[in-house]
Amino acid sequence: MSDESLFRSATMSLIQLYIPSESVHATVTELGELGNIQFRDLNPDVAPFQRTFVNEIRRLDEMDRRIQFLQEQLEREAISMRPRESAAPFLVHEDQAGGPVFMEELAKRLQEHEERVTQMNHSHDALQRRLLELEESKHVVRETEVFFRHAEAEPAQVRVSMDEDAQAPLLEGQAGVRSLAASGVPMDLEFVAGTIERTHMATLERVLWRAMRGNLYMNYAEIPTPFEDPSREEPVYKNVFVIFAHGTQVLAKIRKICESMNGTLYPVESDTAQREARLHDVLERIEDHENILYSTNAARRTELVRVAESIAAWADVVRREKLVYNTMNQFQFDGNQKTLVAEGWVPSTDLASVQLALRRATETTGAHVSSVMQTMHTKETPPTYQRTNKLTEGFQAIIDAYGYATYQEANPGLFSVITFPFLFAVMFGDLGHGVLMLLASGAMVLYERKLLRTRLDEITGMFFYGRYIILLMGAFAIFTGILYNDVFSRSMHLFASGWSWPRDAGSGTLTAQSTGRVYPIGLDPAWHGADNSLVFTNSLKMKLSVVLGVAHMTFALFLNVPNHLHFKRASFIWAELVPQILFLESLFGYLVITIVYKWATDWYATDANGVPLHNSPPGLLNMLIYMFLKPGVVEPEAQLYKGQATVQMGLLLLALVCVPWMLCMKPYLLWKEHRQRQGAGYHAVGSARGEQRIHANEEDERAMAEELVNDEEEEPFEIGEVVIHQIIHTIEFCLGCISNTASYLRLWALSLAHAQLSQVLWDMTIKNVFGMTGLFGVIATVLAFALWFVLTIAILCVMEGLSAFLHALRLHWVEGGSKHYEAAGYPFQPLTTAAAPVQQRLRMVMMGCPGSGKGTLCGRLQRRFQVPILTAGDMLRWHVRHGTEVGREADRVIRAGSLMPDTTMMRLVGAELEKRRDDDWILDGFPRTDAQAERLHEFLTREHTPLSLVVHLSVPEEVILQRILERWTHIPSGRVYNLSFNPPKRAGLDDITGEPLEKRDDDNPDTFKRRIDSFHEKTEPMLQRPIAPLARDARGRHQR
Repeated sequence: MSDESLFRSATMSLIQLYIPSESVHATVTELGELGNIQFRDLNPDVAPFQRTFVNEIRRLDEMDRRIQFLQEQLEREAISMRPRESAAPFLVHEDQAGGPVFMEELAKRLQEHEERVTQMNHSHDALQRRLLELEESKHVVRETEVFFRHAEAEPAQVRVSMDEDAQAPLLEGQAGVRSLAASGVPMDLEFVAGTIERTHMATLERVLWRAMRGNLYMNYAEIPTPFEDPSREEPVYKNVFVIFAHGTQVLAKIRKICESMNGTLYPVESDTAQREARLHDVLERIEDHENILYSTNAARRTELVRVAESIAAWADVVRREKLVYNTMNQFQFDGNQKTLVAEGWVPSTDLASVQLALRRATETTGAHVSSVMQTMHTKETPPTYQRTNKLTEGFQAIIDAYGYATYQEANPGLFSVITFPFLFAVMFGDLGHGVLMLLASGAMVLYERKLLRTRLDEITGMFFYGRYIILLMGAFAIFTGILYNDVFSRSMHLFASGWSWPRDAGSGTLTAQSTGRVYPIGLDPAWHGADNSLVFTNSLKMKLSVVLGVAHMTFALFLNVPNHLHFKRASFIWAELVPQILFLESLFGYLVITIVYKWATDWYATDANGVPLHNSPPGLLNMLIYMFLKPGVVEPEAQLYKGQATVQMGLLLLALVCVPWMLCMKPYLLWKEHRQRQGAGYHAVGSARGEQRIHANEEDERAMAEELVNDEEEEPFEIGEVVIHQIIHTIEFCLGCISNTASYLRLWALSLAHAQLSQVLWDMTIKNVFGMTGLFGVIATVLAFALWFVLTIAILCVMEGLSAFLHALRLHWVEGGSKHYEAAGYPFQPLTTAAAPVQQRLRMVMMGCPGSGKGTLCGRLQRRFQVPILTAGDMLRWHVRHGTEVGREADRVIRAGSLMPDTTMMRLVGAELEKRRDDDWILDGFPRTDAQAERLHEFLTREHTPLSLVVHLSVPEEVILQRILERWTHIPSGRVYNLSFNPPKRAGLDDITGEPLEKRDDDNPDTFKRRIDSFHEKTEPMLQRPIAPLARDARGRHQR
């Protein structure tokens, strides 16, 4: 079989590389870009901090930390980073990325940015804290002023004491209040003012009241606006308080209590004029600080915007360098410390590309010595590498989630492309639900190119990744829905039924009569709605699930044949596989045969005299049970066919014989093979002594030594462990055949549940409103249909679909996989330094003089890639037809054979691009001047979505004029015909509508000659400006 096959993993080769130290970095970078080599760690016993390139990795870690810091600052300021592919020119040249000078410059640049941003952050926090203090001081002064005015207006409310036990007065009568109101506070009465968090206010009041025994006067007010504290992420609400007390020690105690509860105290003068002066000073300082803070924020944002231009490219470079140096730490130096030795796994078909990459790296660095690659022979198990495409990728991921295939083992992921959606559909079988699933997945497949360039959320991305799985599940659900004759719980009368109902109903039970016809495909619709419908479909689906289960397990068992043949253990086929197949088929294969036999037999047939030819149909479950309980005995009323007892006895004996066959034969063969290998080994050693003297040389000895060093030591053979393992495996297989067969009954159970739930949903919604008439009936029908459709999608398609998906997963992982799938491999994980594919939007400009074929080519691109075409000419013609102000101006300009003013065109195109910020598009006929190109460049730069491509159609003028003369247009639809290469089916008439074709007003040689001259004068010079690097010429010299 070919080395590259979907049936097995790719053939791997272990290679050894000798890389000169001066080109090792470039070599690893090239191999990383290639992405097809998995390096082995040749220094497993060396600690990470003792390896060769630990200093370089530490430097890269520091650079990575700085990049993460800058990215956090960008996220905090809501500044979007420019995508990697459109980063500023400082770090986008691949030929320079990763060089020593380059990395030094990058490290210096990152350090400078971090220091500047950190310094501005510290300045911003300091200014913010100082502004917070000034704001609090402003509120303290204002609220204190309000308090003094309140005390002057209502002096009686200032009490002497708030505590009955306290005798020391706070203010001596109203005289003290009057002196306080007059801002003449007595010398022995002082106050404390400040702010505190609102949540701490009640606590502060209680603590002060108890500590001062009520000998104080306290007033507070809430500050309505919150404060932005730099040390806290959420806003803080605070209160202003003023406390009057007597005595220096008492005031000191009050200050300590306030400060212990995170209160902030501010000095406030007792004189009114001084308070006004302080308030004026605070307001001026607040204004100054706000201006400084604004300037600081602007400078920091400017710095971060500059960082955002290139930080994505910086992060990618640092990521790649860390991968390169971590890989180089897995290499070993040879004896002279000038060459590094590396080993790794490579797909055998990619050896030539690896050799080519080594050669490119040598040429890039100008090294005098080339890297050397040689293939090594080893007994070590290679990694498993399954090549997939977009169809098989999802199914392979399902299998790999259970376990990675052993190297070169038959890949069940290939067969799951069919078996997985089929078993899903057996449980999900409904034509209507299958169509809904097929439409949803088909839309994702149809627009997959556009969706690949779109940033999807996690849930949508998961469904999009499995779009082909859902597509096939929907297709198979349609197939099984046709077999079940079930569409949204309704039946389909596609063909004549095989049953007829009597016309005279009578008062008894109606019984359908057979017409002798057989329904061509699927379930006869007469069973839907019958009283015994559930009994019939239950029996059918239960037996069908057993048949499918045994067939699936049998197929899984036969996959052992290619595995045993490939791994050169053909003796295991008859030593283990044959008894397994005989055991399974003698019991459950026999059950399947009896199911088919029972289906194919007419149990109610009679002979010419009307005597029944058969007994009543026996129960197969009882038959299987009594096959074990009463071997060789079959009751007459339970007999399925003649000679049944003998056949069942023979099958049971065969199954019993298979158990010791499986148990003993494989260990015996392994023990015998081990003895033969031991004998061959002793003989090889004895004969080699004589041959080495003649044939061995130094090179052969070195090769043998390397091979022996790299080979894994074989595990010692222990017959006891082999026997125990085989006993476990035999018991597991025998019991598993029973439990696994029963497990396949989930196919019947979920199919029944799905059908019944669909029936209930129909009966509870739409069925109840079908009898209603009039306007109310119409409204009720619409509402019931909407409710039914939403519940169908949410419950039956999503929830039931997920349930059936998980059950199909279980059947493939356990019931099918346990019969053949070893899953003892490990994945192939190559070094990949290439950046992840960028989901870049298509922004393309189609240029060319009038009549060059821009519209025709854009139409082809639109049909093939589903990309919207923005045509400046169509925009103008729409305005002309509707007689807008822009349309009247465009009509005059077109008739004069000139180009539209730049301001008008930018107004039209700019408005359309604003609507399509997140879409792909192709611009046709715009830009046409330098000014338009500059405006477009500025717009796309601002949006961080640069142009992808500029196509310039270069067509000779004589060809264009000939096209114009032969061009006819269907004005209402815009369809264009050409008499030379795209003529209408009927001369002068549109192919679709049959309406007459017309000449556009601008389709005349004189007008076109002026427009072509204007294009050469104003538009062609634009190709030398900002969009010049993206321009590509497409030459057209013929009319077709």
